[in-house]
Amino acid sequence: MKRGFYLVMAAQALSSLADNALFIAAVALIQELQGPDWMTPAMKWCFALSYVLLAAFVGAFADSYPKGRVMFATNALKVAGCLLMFAYAGFGLSATGQTYLVCAAYAIVGVGAAAYSPAKYGIVTEMLPPAMLVKGNSWIEGLTVISIILGTVLGGALISPQVSAWLLSHPWINSLVGTPAEAAILVIAFVYLAAAACNLLIPHTHITYPPQQKHPVKLMLTFAGYVRILWRDKLGQISLAVTTLFWGAGATLQLIVIEWGRAHLGYRLDQASILMGVAAVGTVIGSILAGRIPLRRALCVLPMGALMGAVVMLMPFVHSTWSVYLLLLATGGLAGYFVVPMNALLQHRGHVLLSAGHSIAVQNFNEQLNILLMVACYTLMLWLDLHINVIIVIFGLLVSCLMLLVMRWSRRNLQADPTLHEQIGQEGHGKAL
Repeated sequence: MKRGFYLVMAAQALSSLADNALFIAAVALIQELQGPDWMTPAMKWCFALSYVLLAAFVGAFADSYPKGRVMFATNALKVAGCLLMFAYAGFGLSATGQTYLVCAAYAIVGVGAAAYSPAKYGIVTEMLPPAMLVKGNSWIEGLTVISIILGTVLGGALISPQVSAWLLSHPWINSLVGTPAEAAILVIAFVYLAAAACNLLIPHTHITYPPQQKHPVKLMLTFAGYVRILWRDKLGQISLAVTTLFWGAGATLQLIVIEWGRAHLGYRLDQASILMGVAAVGTVIGSILAGRIPLRRALCVLPMGALMGAVVMLMPFVHSTWSVYLLLLATGGLAGYFVVPMNALLQHRGHVLLSAGHSIAVQNFNEQLNILLMVACYTLMLWLDLHINVIIVIFGLLVSCLMLLVMRWSRRNLQADPTLHEQIGQEGHGKAL
C-alpha cells in the first residue's frame, strides 16, 4: 500500500468517527431540549437527504480537483455544521426552534459528508490497481466501521454522567458550555480538525479526468445517464442492489438498536450507544475476513446477506448482556463479510464504466435514497406505535427476502451470460462514457 493510502484511511476514520459521535451528541442535545421522539430519525433522514439532492453534482466536483483537497474542503463544511450546532442557543430561538436548528446543523454535516464521499472512495480506485481493490476496501470499510464503533462509544461516553461531569469541571470548558451535550460537541469539533490535518497531507495522484459539466440541468441529465449505465450493467446492478440494501438497513438498524436498548433492555442513551459499537466490532471482524476473498469470487458472499436478516429476527428473544452482545457481533460480522466484496465489485465496475467520482456519486445516490425510504418506514411504524420487537421482525424478514431475490437475480444473469466472471478485474476506466 502507498503512504498516501494510509493518510486517506486516517482522514476517513477521523471524519467518520466525528460524524457518528456528533449524531449521539445531537440526540442527547435534543433530549436536553425535550424535543419529540421523531426528531432522532428525522436527523438521520435529513443527513441522507443531502446525498440524494447533491448526487448529480458531487461526482463532478470530486473529479474536478485533487481529491485530497476536496476532502479537506468538505470536512471544513462538516466543522461549520458542528459549530452551528454548538451555537444553537445563541440565536434567540424557542426550545422548539432550537431543536429544529440542531437538526438543520446536522443536515449541513450531511452536505459535507455527501461531497466528501466521492472523493474518499474515488481516490481508492486512483491509488490501487483492480487486484488490490478488495483488500483496499477491506481496510477502508474496516476502519470506517472501527470509526463507527469509536464514534458511537465516544459520543456515548462524552454524554455519560461521569465523563460529562469531568469535562464540565474544567474552568475553560465550563466557560464555553453548560450541558453534557454541548461539552461533547466541543470535543468532537477537534476531531474534525484532526481529520482536516490528514486531508492536507494526502498527495496528488496525478490522475485527471475530462473537463466536467457545470450547467446544473445538464449535470442532472448526465447523472441520470450514469445511473442507467450502472443499473443496466449485469455485474453493477447486483452489487449496487446489495450495497443499496445494506446501507439502508444499516442506518435503520442504528436507530432500531437505540430504541431496542431503551424499550427492550432498559438502557440509557449512552449505554445503547455501546450496543451499536458491539455490532460494529462484528462488522470489522467480517470486513477483515472478507479481505481474503478475491474480487472474482465476490458474488459468492450473497447468502450471508440473507442470513444476516434471519439473525436480526432473533433480537426480541435475547435479554442477558452476553447473549445481546453475541447476537450483535454475529449480525455485524455477517454484514461486514458480504458488503466488502460487493462494495469492491461495485467500485470496480463503476471505475471501468464511468469514473471514480461519478461512480461513487451514483452509489451514494441509490444507497441514501434507500436510507430515506427505510428510515421513513421506521418513523411511520413508530408513529403507528408498533412495539420495537414487532418492527425488528418486520425489518429482518424484509432484508432476508430482498437478499433472496437478489441472489435469484444474480443466478439468472450468470446463466444468461457465463462470461460475466471474465469481466471482473479488467483494466481501464470510463469505457461507457
